[in-house]
Amino acid sequence: MAYYGQAPQQFGIDVNYLWNIFQRVDRDRGGNISAAELQQALSNGTWAPFNPSTVRLMMCMFDRDGGGTINFQEFQQLWKFITDWQTCFRNFDRDNSGLIDRRELRDALTTFGYRFSDGFFDILVQKFDRQRRGQIAFDDFIQCCVTIQILTTMFRAHDTTQTGHIQITYEQFLSMIMTSNIIG
Repeated sequence: MAYYGQAPQQFGIDVNYLWNIFQRVDRDRGGNISAAELQQALSNGTWAPFNPSTVRLMMCMFDRDGGGTINFQEFQQLWKFITDWQTCFRNFDRDNSGLIDRRELRDALTTFGYRFSDGFFDILVQKFDRQRRGQIAFDDFIQCCVTIQILTTMFRAHDTTQTGHIQITYEQFLSMIMTSNIIG
């Protein structure tokens, strides 16, 4: 319940604040925003635009009707998703650089329950470091973690014995990837 002079909140976030952001980027005032409009509403903390691939990935996750846009309710849920990831990112950014290095990424993913080789962490940093500095920005961290989670879920659907090994055909593999949210 909101009291006089107190903004209504959902998920602990000021709904009026979010509504103002949503309206500012909703160019046609249609009540839905596109990926391009969403990108304008987001900041990755490095003064660079949010990674378009991360924006597309999140749009796929929160666009419930598959129309390529999100409404205000979906925007609120997406904003909560981003703020939760921001808290996570800050917890693992041990040096407060605003970027996640290879060691910090390893700590994060290990905490999430993943056990990867050092070589695979090198691959992840190479894949998700758009600036080629050996560090991952906030928006790319989201994309990295969500991509791993999506691929893990797809893998586990075929790993019925939970051994970490699956046997699938090449076409099954391609179908898994092509039907996922990881390809825009």
